[in-house]
Amino acid sequence: MKGEYSEMSRVKQVGLLAAGCQPWNKDVCAASGERFAYCATLAIYIYQLDQQYNEYKLRSIMSEHKKTITAISWCPDNPDLFASSSADNLLIIWNVAEQKAVARLDNTKGVPASVSWCWNLADGVAFVSQRGPLYIWVYGGPDPGVTVHKEAHSFLSDICLFRWHPTKKGKLVFGHTDGSLSVFQPGSKGQKHVLRPESLEGTDEEDPISALEWDILSTDYLLVSNLHNGIRLVDSEALVCITSFCFPSAAASVQCLAWVPSAPGMFITGDSQVGVLRVWNVSRSTPLDSFKLKKTGFHALHVLNSPLAKKAQSSCSPSKSQHTSSTSEAVPPPTLSQNRSFSLPPGHAVCCFMDGGVGLYDMGAKKWDFLRDLGHVETIFDCKFKPDDPNLLATASFDGTIKIWDTNTLTAVYTSPGNEGVVYSLSWAPGDLNCIAGATSRNGAFIWDVRKGKIITRFNEHGKNGIFCISWSHKDSKRIATCSGDGFCIIRTIDGKILHKYKHPAAVFGCDWSQNNKDMIATGCEDKNVRVYYLATSSDQPLKVFTGHLAKVFHVRWSPLREGILCSGSDDGTVRIWDYTQDACINVLSGHTAPVRGLLWNTEVPYLLISGSWDYTIRVWDTRDGTCLDTVYDHGADVYGLTCHQSRPFTMASCSRDSTVRLWSLAPLVAPLLLNILTEQPWDRINGSTDTAMVPGAPPLLCGKVSRDIKQELDKLSCDIRAKKLRWFSECFSPPGGSSNLWDLVSVISGQDDSLLPPSYSGGVMHMKHLLKFKTSEAQELTIVKMSKFGGGIGAPSKEERLKEAADIHLRLGQVQRYCELMVELGQWEKALSVAPGVSMKYWKNLMQRRAEQLMAEDNDDAIPYGIATGDIEQLVTFFTGRGQLQEALMIAQGACEGNIRAPHSSTVNHTTNDVDSRQQYQSLLHKVCKELAEWYFQDGCSVLAACCHLAVDNIKLAMSSHIRGNELELAACVGIVLGEAANQSTAYCLELLARKYMMTPTWELSADLVQMIPDNDFLLAKLCAYYPGSPAEINLFHKRCGLPSLEDCKSLAEAAICEGDLLLAVKFHLLSSEPEKALWIGLDHVKEQLAGSDWTVDSVQPILDLMSYIRTDCLTMANLTEVRSELLILCGYIGGLQAIRRQYSSIVPVLYEYTSQLLKRREVCVPLKIEQLSVELDAWRACTQINSNSPSECQREEFICVQRRIPPTDSVLCGADYVTGSNLPSHSDVQLSCFTGNRIQGPVFLLEDGKSAISLNDALMWAKANPFSPLGTGLRINPF
Repeated sequence: MKGEYSEMSRVKQVGLLAAGCQPWNKDVCAASGERFAYCATLAIYIYQLDQQYNEYKLRSIMSEHKKTITAISWCPDNPDLFASSSADNLLIIWNVAEQKAVARLDNTKGVPASVSWCWNLADGVAFVSQRGPLYIWVYGGPDPGVTVHKEAHSFLSDICLFRWHPTKKGKLVFGHTDGSLSVFQPGSKGQKHVLRPESLEGTDEEDPISALEWDILSTDYLLVSNLHNGIRLVDSEALVCITSFCFPSAAASVQCLAWVPSAPGMFITGDSQVGVLRVWNVSRSTPLDSFKLKKTGFHALHVLNSPLAKKAQSSCSPSKSQHTSSTSEAVPPPTLSQNRSFSLPPGHAVCCFMDGGVGLYDMGAKKWDFLRDLGHVETIFDCKFKPDDPNLLATASFDGTIKIWDTNTLTAVYTSPGNEGVVYSLSWAPGDLNCIAGATSRNGAFIWDVRKGKIITRFNEHGKNGIFCISWSHKDSKRIATCSGDGFCIIRTIDGKILHKYKHPAAVFGCDWSQNNKDMIATGCEDKNVRVYYLATSSDQPLKVFTGHLAKVFHVRWSPLREGILCSGSDDGTVRIWDYTQDACINVLSGHTAPVRGLLWNTEVPYLLISGSWDYTIRVWDTRDGTCLDTVYDHGADVYGLTCHQSRPFTMASCSRDSTVRLWSLAPLVAPLLLNILTEQPWDRINGSTDTAMVPGAPPLLCGKVSRDIKQELDKLSCDIRAKKLRWFSECFSPPGGSSNLWDLVSVISGQDDSLLPPSYSGGVMHMKHLLKFKTSEAQELTIVKMSKFGGGIGAPSKEERLKEAADIHLRLGQVQRYCELMVELGQWEKALSVAPGVSMKYWKNLMQRRAEQLMAEDNDDAIPYGIATGDIEQLVTFFTGRGQLQEALMIAQGACEGNIRAPHSSTVNHTTNDVDSRQQYQSLLHKVCKELAEWYFQDGCSVLAACCHLAVDNIKLAMSSHIRGNELELAACVGIVLGEAANQSTAYCLELLARKYMMTPTWELSADLVQMIPDNDFLLAKLCAYYPGSPAEINLFHKRCGLPSLEDCKSLAEAAICEGDLLLAVKFHLLSSEPEKALWIGLDHVKEQLAGSDWTVDSVQPILDLMSYIRTDCLTMANLTEVRSELLILCGYIGGLQAIRRQYSSIVPVLYEYTSQLLKRREVCVPLKIEQLSVELDAWRACTQINSNSPSECQREEFICVQRRIPPTDSVLCGADYVTGSNLPSHSDVQLSCFTGNRIQGPVFLLEDGKSAISLNDALMWAKANPFSPLGTGLRINPF
């Protein structure tokens, strides 16, 4: 039987914390079209615009560079290409769309300080190191190679950066560290070291050029910024300074500047001390405006050329009419910025800050479209969860800081003061002390009080030697151990009193306190040995020395579940397991191809051990027999730290030299455990003793504290036991990111008392009945009233004065409407609106709506109060949705549903009937917005949060559908069972898919238990038994277990069914007999007969095909069944294609049709299908359903109507493409190309049975739901669940 158990144990990536932008080199952010990129120290992060939601999302991470990246430059002609260089003299050209390197130049003869595409050469990239010369690398075309620029060499000062002129061919400028420029252009003599700031003339002071940009509108003008001397606009031809720009204070200095393409003559700058963005125009020497965006200074700026496309603006903006009557509408001037009469140009600036923060700032709307506030910019050496909070993770980095992250939102919540040199290791204080101990490369060790935000203690016993590991004892919270390059492991109390100094013959890299004995500690040393010390004696000699490693030992870890067992990782690439009680090495785990760093024992399953290595991989080991259960390739560099929290034992965090932290779910490794809980197996199949679990080959058991605690709590309960059991275990198995939120909503729907909800509930997706209650109290706490200001009018005062005067006259004459229109023309909306009710409520409302529309057209948040006051819910929801602000849209819709936002009444008649109608209308709007928000989460790879959005409006069916489409089947089944009747249908489908997942050795019994939980399961049990492999005796036993007749009895039942003319029963019993192939003969004849007619539908043939597909694999693949097998595969393929159309699996419809056509071409069969007909159907489907195709012809329309007749609509719950958690997370790993599309697979990969053909897991899941057989046409079933 193919599909052994090991196929299923896959560690799943469920979260990623991207690195920040490096603050050392100049050109480290770039943009082109709908993408922007920034460089961490070793990797380049590429974000791409998601058209549907109008927001940027991380698409890929490029990590070929092994040394610091020094520059990046996007190709001006091809938006898919950029070049990057690094400190190991390497230059790479990347294709972003294909996510691969196109060309590499390995020796750049010096480190490239700046890189830029040659504007006059399609495949030419220029680069320069400190003193030049300028090299030009042509990597494509007929004549590739590196040439030297004729003039650009022999400079007298180092080069900071250079820029080609975008339009004047071949012209370029260099900026030097002494503050001067060098300009070259074809046909005239080069100018070296000119235009130094005047104040530097005659001195040899350095004032490096910090930014250089050509003015796109001229051939000679150039914006230059010097680090200390500020910004100048210079003429590179006449060699004069045209304007020097003045800063408001002498302290302001500039690191970066950028032209704003949408507004000629305008540019922006970023201050290097504080995050102030200033806006300038070349015609003025002082800034037009400035905004403080962040506390820390700017490092780099880049303006995106194309402003984000807004959703279609309202088309009813009034056009300027020539004649103005007293009732015609005035055309208002544009809204003005709050401090000056000028408006920021539309445009988006990519902002990179000195603390690694990266954001995309929308200058027109003055808001962040996207901001990653903090990020490590260098190797992360260590990560640890907070002992009393599984949602907080601390990381220690080469960049000198420790940062604390919220793993639910993947955002940084605290950062240490910094400047510690390199932080190698961290250790949380036990319990809720809120302190972290850190170990550094040169500055000793320290304790950081997280709440106070400061360092409260320092330890300097190791002098200036590096401390590689620090460990705070969790059994005795007064003791902290450190080990160092000086060969000592020192144990002291937290107030600095030294208790022990253990001397080693060489550097000590790792130490770990025993989990069982508070006085025992182990160390790993450069002399290849592991030592164990006992603190209760006064001796400074080790109790035990373990030898065996062939190179230095780094970390050591005691097993939390098996007393006296510890493991060690070494530079020899192995992990060794030692038994302290036997003085022996009991296992050597080999597989890594480089030094081992991270080590982690699982806190529930005693044999699971995880290791991370310099070979970029993470390996999961079964230490009972030393097998490697899984290897994870997603990190792009050395893996240093691995950690998990004991209350969420199957969620692991890892950190690496690639500057990312990733979160993983280990639940698939022990998935049958959760199903034992689901199928109500006895406790001894769920948790047990370590000894039982350690028997080689035994199924996994939970042996840790969490499972014991859950069992104890359950034993105390008298009612609701099953629901609690499912919830508590499912939370223990689920990764962060919504599972607790989900269970809170399930309990609200099940009628639990609101007072039992945890405090975290109000921070997540809330049930609709709570949304306003919680948000209102939040608003009362804040009680911040934001006053919106509008500027005065613009235009010549005389005209203004005249209009004002005219307006006053109209007002005195009682012509209120005319007065209002004039005020609008003056931009004085408040005055107009304050008297408008004097005309009529209708007119006031009309004016309010015009104001709101105008502000919305300008994408201005001030529109919101107007929309709310006039009760224009639809418009507000559209406004927010169009900007991708789905959360806000949700609150508005809910406010309307509760009757808080309504249109003002223009009279005082009783409106109750109206209210009921509009309530219902808002209710449907609320459902619509919740659906959109759910879809947004779903497309972001968060199917659990998507399900929360549906549950928030009691839509149980869609919530279950989100889980199933995200392949969170175990969680869905648990939730479905607790929700009961309303979820029955979906729960049954979930259990059926799970049963399919476990139809394999050794989990057949589990599969049977799952099927037995489903009502009306006769045919499901038959499928299970028909597929079960084994000897006749074993098969009969399995039949008996499932309540089915024996092989012999089935044979006679089949013959009886044929006599009675019951075809389905005949097929079923033949499959269960000793001659299952008979079922195929009669079943296929029936299906072919149906298809030859005209009135068949998918539902009339699919059940019998599905039943036949469960014939035992060894029988189906027999040589004498070749023709029958081909026919079965072809018919399943064709019906699968129709199923995929019905379920909207649009990515696999063409593949299923192609697969069926290929089988028809290659195999001798007689089926009523024609290849030509298949391609006609496929074209008709494409033309009628795919957005980017041409409009369908008449006959294509008719053809598609014909196809639709064959697929009557199905339950909408099953519709929509699958998208599993983590599908949106870029992997650094070995690139897999899909054999369906030829493109690189984003997200999880599914390997087909030949071990080399790959498809995306999402496609595999949809394929399996439409057609049970493998895409390779072998006759094997596909099992990606």
